[in-house]
Amino acid sequence: MDCPDTVGQLTEVLRQGGYLADRGLATALFVALRMHRPILLEGEVGVGKTEVAKVLASVFERKLIRLQCYEGIDTNQALYEWDYARQMLHIRALSEHQIADEAAVDKLFGPKFLLERPLLEAIRAGDQSVLLIDEVDRADDEFEAFLLEVLSDFQISIPEIGTIKAESPPLVILTSNRTRELHDALKRRCLYHWIGYPPAEREVEIVMIRAPGVSQVLASKVVAAVNRLRELDLAKPPGVAESIDWVRTLDFLGATDLGPQVAQDTLGAVVKERDDLDLVRDNLEEITSGA
Repeated sequence: MDCPDTVGQLTEVLRQGGYLADRGLATALFVALRMHRPILLEGEVGVGKTEVAKVLASVFERKLIRLQCYEGIDTNQALYEWDYARQMLHIRALSEHQIADEAAVDKLFGPKFLLERPLLEAIRAGDQSVLLIDEVDRADDEFEAFLLEVLSDFQISIPEIGTIKAESPPLVILTSNRTRELHDALKRRCLYHWIGYPPAEREVEIVMIRAPGVSQVLASKVVAAVNRLRELDLAKPPGVAESIDWVRTLDFLGATDLGPQVAQDTLGAVVKERDDLDLVRDNLEEITSGA
């Protein structure tokens, strides 16, 4: 599918893919698509940052390439590695005469022994891919600086092979939960959008899209209860993803209402911290009242 001509068209395309984007997010994504700019999405946990990339890849029939960041990730795990095991097997298969041949040795560092990691894969795929750099805030400063260089040129140099450059850049979506502050240099390379908790009415609509078949009454009661949970001093407040999980769980169990007992029985779908569970159980009457 070609890129839509307007923000409204993109909003509708995303809705058809099961993602309800507000005007601000749809505009940021539209600009990123049309101007070939990376976009950094920050926000609360569970508000749909990662899902944006998945849906965009699906609706535009592009390959989703995901780089999951974590503490200690290095450039080899993100870019490329040599297949050392296969190289050793190849060396063992060579005769003594062949090993002395410089050309045979050079072949050990040819394309067939190169293992693509997400960044190299995305550069080669170009605009036929969506590159998701997920939870970039979990990586360290050195890796962030490395990303800055890649996102600037969309090319890499492999000493044994040469420079590989994207003919047209992929759509790049970075997500962050703000476990640490990202450097200004990286932010300047990207468009930026903050995704917060949606208003209750919109959250009900999102739940209905992501959990088709559930009653609007049940979805409304769950969203109301989740909003009350967010007002508590929880270590990990529930996101929209938890609202969807809770509705699906209740629907699966055949529940049509959200009272204190059924809420307590299904809290594992929405509260994921031991200390939070105690606090929530102490306030279940209030949380479910009028839900």
